[in-house]
Amino acid sequence: MQSIGLTDAKIKNKGMKIRHYIGMILTLFVVFQSCKKDETQARLASDDAIKPATLTLDKTAVTLSKDNASDTVLHLTLVQPDFGFQAAVTNVLQIGLKGDNFKTVKEVVIPNGRTSLGFTGNELNGYLLSLGVPTGTVSDFDVRLKSSINTKIAAVFSALASLKASPYASTSYLYAIGAYEDWVEANAESLISPTSDGIYTGIINFPEGKLTFKLTPERNWSNSYGETEPGKLVYNGGQDIKAPRTGNLELQVNTNTNTISYKDHSWGIIGSATPKGWDADTDMKYDNANQVWKLTVSLTAGEIKFRKNHDWGTNFGGANGTLEAGGANITVASAGTYDIVVDFNANTYTLTKK
Repeated sequence: MQSIGLTDAKIKNKGMKIRHYIGMILTLFVVFQSCKKDETQARLASDDAIKPATLTLDKTAVTLSKDNASDTVLHLTLVQPDFGFQAAVTNVLQIGLKGDNFKTVKEVVIPNGRTSLGFTGNELNGYLLSLGVPTGTVSDFDVRLKSSINTKIAAVFSALASLKASPYASTSYLYAIGAYEDWVEANAESLISPTSDGIYTGIINFPEGKLTFKLTPERNWSNSYGETEPGKLVYNGGQDIKAPRTGNLELQVNTNTNTISYKDHSWGIIGSATPKGWDADTDMKYDNANQVWKLTVSLTAGEIKFRKNHDWGTNFGGANGTLEAGGANITVASAGTYDIVVDFNANTYTLTKK
């Protein structure tokens, strides 16, 4: 009986030791994990561990003109930032008016992994005009890099670089390559920015089931704008952009804010000479490059008028090639196939029998 008691005591003693050792191991593990966590938080919170990107421009003054529009006029190099740990970094070039503290800013995303980038005269001219500076006059700009890894950690900025340049007046374009024209680059409609200020407009007819497209600075796929969500654009990324509905839509694209919006904008002919009579419009197609409306259509002898958005609120009549708001019906003397061209900027029209 005594030996059994000693054995029980030994077992009990060993059990206590084992529990003690397990407790020590668990304590050390918790302390180690806490230290790791505290170390990570300290490194994230420490400004000493973060090194902003270094930006270098190869020029401090640039001469811009239509003669060097296609030449590389400015080249930048950068040393990637260091956030104190490995992470994918997004670098954005920011251009602002000197001393304005980037209240008005043009942002250009640097492709991932790139440490150098060149800008053509046309690209740089468009960026500077988007800031609202005058043409033909030298203006001063501040340039820096904004680097970020996610929305939870504050972005860091490089030291400022200075740039002087005199932008020139120009017209720039975006091209909408899409399903409405069977994705043929050469047939893409153009959106126009008359002053290269980053705001482009154009009118496109979207047939049923052919609403998707992308926007490109040239009629090729070297660079393009896609869509991250309805109305929100991203450069060299995103999905196909999708128009909200069929028919003639006026698109406005703002590459300063990377947004796109739509509104109805159609013109058609209506009248006794048209295929649908006075009951409905026969829609015309907008020629963005020449800013005129066109239609080839079979007409009978009779009368026509031009009507906006299928409504009598805005309509034009006229005579002898001159349009007049709300004017008299236009006479079609004889039946035939006609090419119709209407210029609402000049208030003129032509009816050419084929």
